[in-house]
Amino acid sequence: MQFAECLDRLYIPTLPLRHFSSPHTHRIAFHSIPYISSMGKLSLSLLSFLLLLGLGYAFTEQQGECQLSNIDAREPSYRVQSEGGQTDFWDNHNNEFRCAGVSIRRHIIQQRGLLLPVYHNAPVLVYVVQGRGTYGVVTSGCVETFESGQQQQFSREERSQRFREDRHQKVEEFQKGDVIAIRAGDAHWVYNDGDQELVVVVFHHNSNFANQLDQNPRSFFLAGNPGNEQQEEQYRRLRGSKRGQEAQSELGNVFSGLDDELLAEAFNVDVETARKLRGQNDERGHIIRAEKSIQLIQPHRSRQERHNGLEETFCSARVKENLDRASRADFYNPRAGRFSTLNSFNLPILSFLQLSASRGVLHRNAIFAPHWYTNAHSLIYATRGASRLQIVNHRGQAVFDGQVREGQVVVVPQNFAVVKQAEEKGFEWVAFNTNENAAINTLSGRTSAIRGLPVDVVANAYQLSREEAQRIKFSRQETLIFNANDARRSA
Repeated sequence: MQFAECLDRLYIPTLPLRHFSSPHTHRIAFHSIPYISSMGKLSLSLLSFLLLLGLGYAFTEQQGECQLSNIDAREPSYRVQSEGGQTDFWDNHNNEFRCAGVSIRRHIIQQRGLLLPVYHNAPVLVYVVQGRGTYGVVTSGCVETFESGQQQQFSREERSQRFREDRHQKVEEFQKGDVIAIRAGDAHWVYNDGDQELVVVVFHHNSNFANQLDQNPRSFFLAGNPGNEQQEEQYRRLRGSKRGQEAQSELGNVFSGLDDELLAEAFNVDVETARKLRGQNDERGHIIRAEKSIQLIQPHRSRQERHNGLEETFCSARVKENLDRASRADFYNPRAGRFSTLNSFNLPILSFLQLSASRGVLHRNAIFAPHWYTNAHSLIYATRGASRLQIVNHRGQAVFDGQVREGQVVVVPQNFAVVKQAEEKGFEWVAFNTNENAAINTLSGRTSAIRGLPVDVVANAYQLSREEAQRIKFSRQETLIFNANDARRSA
């Protein structure tokens, strides 16, 4: 192939962002390379050298970061306490998190607790582990479609009354099992109006094309003073280290850096009111407790799940789907468990976020078929019970072989083989994937790679008799979820 033809194929704007996970590769502007006819005085040999140098640097850096010879089941590294709850952080500097370009945190919000409005530098998926509540996602440029009543023309004496009216963008209620998709840069808030603690896990895809900086998660709060929280509990190995202080300093109110008078002009309010936006003396943290129950304009809960059938627009796009209903399962085995997937086909906004999720439930001793994701990294968060889990790399080495229990996180890199077997009390998990349509290939079962091979290929590959090869191919009639007792009875 001629070098000019190679350059034509490299002239793709999204290539460096979608196909390289190293933060350094984001700075290599393949899309800025002009066509060969417009290169002028730049010699072909010099361009070749620069291109190869850039590619070599990118891949060397990526390989240096991602030599994953060992993967651990991770627990939170530190905790940030607030007035109305707490947030547990997993250290995103761990090797497997950096290689996959992901991070995760867990909010525990007390009754009447309000997670202050915040936006992130990358898209996030939120999973509701426990409880219920109300949330809102604010998209700039979209009108306030929830109104308390029609606005009237008020007399001078009645003008103060109009400020009691309200209008805001859409708010929705959520419950256990819901997945909520939030675009990078969209401000959102969460309020616990339920009757128990609310627990949500938040998955950040830091290497997503929407984040054009490095792979560090950045959260921009629109209220409070989260950077000055005094109550912080360090976890285990990182207790007393600087990592908690560094993470805490990353939480801040964007208004706090702006001038009082400029804020007053921008909002057309007095300086004292503008000063409150900065939250300088607010010690409540990033999760506050509402003094009174927050009043919101919203339809009745039973009406919120209805869809009007109209085409979704950017402002009205559906961002929530429940994965906990058994009737929602994509794979179901009454003796072994179920598995549900969420992708851009059933939640179209995920096509824009380039993310997907899944939910698994295994009964006692049940097995989730050995498999690999062909096009995505996967982060597993255990929601209940425990499982033995094995992960194998391309060298045939088990980089993880151990127990995963409730509250722990495991990263499964793309193409690494993984298998799960539930322990005595079963196992449940939610997985977040770095592709809008994460694809699974299985090693055993009715649609597996082994099932698709000719019997003689199986026999010769594994030094089996033809009869043994047939048993290997056809012994499992299930697709994805196996009852372990079946194999024991046939043995």
